[in-house]
Amino acid sequence: MSVGVLSPHMNTPANSQGILIGDKVYSEVFLAIDSSIIPEESLSSTPSMLDGLDHETETNLRILGCELIQSAGILLRLPQVAMATGQVLFQRFFYSKSFIKHSFEIFAMACVNLASKIEESPRRVRDVINVFHHLKQGKGKKITPLVLDQNYINTKNQVIKAERRVLKELGFCVHVKHPHKIIVMYLQVLECEKNQMLVQTAWNYMNDALRTNVFVRFEPETIACACIHLAARVLQIPLPSKPHWYLVFGATKEDIREICISTMKLYSREKPNSEQLEKQVEKRKVALEEARLKAKGQNPSGTPALAAIGGFSPASKPSSPREVKIEEKSPNSKLVKESENRQLFPKSPLNGRRSHSGTYSSQSSRSPSPRQLKGHRASPVTQLRTERDRQSESSRNSNKRRRSRSRSRSNSRERGRERDYVKHKHDRSHHWDHRERDRDRPHDQGRSKHQSRSHSGRRHRR
Repeated sequence: MSVGVLSPHMNTPANSQGILIGDKVYSEVFLAIDSSIIPEESLSSTPSMLDGLDHETETNLRILGCELIQSAGILLRLPQVAMATGQVLFQRFFYSKSFIKHSFEIFAMACVNLASKIEESPRRVRDVINVFHHLKQGKGKKITPLVLDQNYINTKNQVIKAERRVLKELGFCVHVKHPHKIIVMYLQVLECEKNQMLVQTAWNYMNDALRTNVFVRFEPETIACACIHLAARVLQIPLPSKPHWYLVFGATKEDIREICISTMKLYSREKPNSEQLEKQVEKRKVALEEARLKAKGQNPSGTPALAAIGGFSPASKPSSPREVKIEEKSPNSKLVKESENRQLFPKSPLNGRRSHSGTYSSQSSRSPSPRQLKGHRASPVTQLRTERDRQSESSRNSNKRRRSRSRSRSNSRERGRERDYVKHKHDRSHHWDHRERDRDRPHDQGRSKHQSRSHSGRRHRR
């Protein structure tokens, strides 16, 4: 049966040239029960270790993530198979990606959501986020409900994207073969299935072993044999030992010993503190970011790093403008100053304003002339004030010109309207005059005809 792989390139067959389809050769993905087992060289150098995270911190993060998945599955009323699938997916993913670059809490939510779909017990993303929010508050603290704000929407989007990332890294091969049924089958072969204490203890050891990395290192049949062997040793139940019973099922003594030691170490470890682990991960993340920016030649703030120059400091000195020392004048600066003085103090009186008396008063009359300023050096503050006054004066003049232009436009519009009104009135009166003349003309003609007839009649009578 085909099962999930950690990565499409994790365990490919010897013939990795690909598959010929038509005229093109496509890459090949090898799916088998052995492809979910991580080789030893990948266990010694994980992506988190390559990013500078120590082995102890990584182990604590794995344990904490699996505990969160187990607790969330209980609150969500998921079957144990779904919780086991979520923990195995969590372990597989973080053997291909680093804890430094990916939040273990977000990906734990994503693994719960994905496992519930795989085991046909789907749960809403909102329910998963609510349960993890409840677990994060802890016991003995005031429980506050999750607020449906922008932070919740961002978390939901992150969980959905993390689920897609898990599917991508695992090559969409997420099938997990669990040893639950195998334990019951092996106990039936040993004729110990009626011993409920042995069955339950072996089952519990198997569930606890999900927090370790044994599910990505060994096959499920070997894990089932190790859990039965450990439960029988603890409960002091004798099992066939000459030869050992697990040799029949393909397990070796070294593998059984390794699985038992990894499982028993869980009970001697202190419970990991999530806050301390998050601080260590954040500290390492900041160090990696600084190293990356330094390699690019930038400061941690993102600005370009300056080369070290003796006696040079990029920071500005805390001094006021009044205390700034004035440098020696250069010929170019003299020319610039003279041109500025000409602009500030024009000689022509036509550039000034005309007073009510009819005389012109320029700005230069109120300020010292360039000859007076020749031996006097203005301070930076007065220069700034003069520049500010000049800008305000120019803005006032432009506003006045704009207002006068708008007034002239409005006056021209009024005159045009008056001319149109007078013309229209004249045309209308002329039209009425024509109508009156046309109306009176037939009456006068009829009257003249009547008079001519009467005169002709009188003549005829005579």
